[in-house]
Amino acid sequence: MSCLFLLLINYLNLNSMATKSYVGHLSKEIACKQGAVRAVRFNVEGEYCLTCGSDKSVKLWNPYRGALLKTYSGHGYEVLDAQSSCDSSHIVSCGMDKTIILWDVSTGQSLRKYRGHLGTVNCVKFNEDSSVAISGSVDTSVRCWDCRSKKPEAFQIMQEAKDSVSSVQVTDHEILTGSLDGQIRRYDIRNGQLIADEMAQPITSVWFTRDGQGLLVSCLDSTLRLIDKDTGELLQEYTGHINTEYKIDCCLDHTDNHVISGSEDGTVYIWSLVEGQLIARLEHVGSKVVHSVSPHPSQAWILTAAQNSIYLWKDAPEDENLF
Repeated sequence: MSCLFLLLINYLNLNSMATKSYVGHLSKEIACKQGAVRAVRFNVEGEYCLTCGSDKSVKLWNPYRGALLKTYSGHGYEVLDAQSSCDSSHIVSCGMDKTIILWDVSTGQSLRKYRGHLGTVNCVKFNEDSSVAISGSVDTSVRCWDCRSKKPEAFQIMQEAKDSVSSVQVTDHEILTGSLDGQIRRYDIRNGQLIADEMAQPITSVWFTRDGQGLLVSCLDSTLRLIDKDTGELLQEYTGHINTEYKIDCCLDHTDNHVISGSEDGTVYIWSLVEGQLIARLEHVGSKVVHSVSPHPSQAWILTAAQNSIYLWKDAPEDENLF
């Protein structure tokens, strides 16, 4: 049975709450005051979010109230990515100073600084239990860092990419990477196996489907592609947005029903996963590029970043009362 057929079955069997379309209600706009916001990320429960700034800082927010909770300073240059740990007690961040930093959320202090990359670190993710940080860099390497050890060097280095590693995603047993060399690479940690698929276009963002059967890939030809993880078969394409120059995030919502992407025209685009039909456009007034998007883990809500602000979008105005 093909992945597309299974996805279609899952799509049709979802309840009405899951299949509710986005209507693009802008709930909150927050001026982050940290220069250009390079990335925005929900924490694992969706209660808080992180923003990465060109002013070298990471900030922790309650996005529902627009409240700044903590600022983390210690990077020597722009911060490009960050993620909260599985229990929200730690943060890992990376940036143009070639460094990965592990932070204590409550104290705001840096616990570890990992150095070893030879260039800008584009992306970083925790593994499932947040014991390991995995980073990707313009130096073409993916490096794994033990967050429980005081050793500053990476315990594993993967150097198969031929160009900058732009995006990393992690599951309990797999590391997925996208590179500007046009290949997605999947490292199966349990079997020690590498599987590569050629997209023939520079890749800016990758994402796992929740059922583990598909891969969403964003390329610099203004096209998102849904790929069967096991066969590499192209299942669907999503077009309409613009992405020819910048690193733009793509993702799936909490139901895996909707494909979401930023765009270079100041808009977030949302498509139906199975049908590939464009169903919503979230316009950011006055913004030229929306480069970062983050889906809420359990609600049809999205955080986006453009210029020096972040935006919280909800599927209906009545959702305001939930927080």
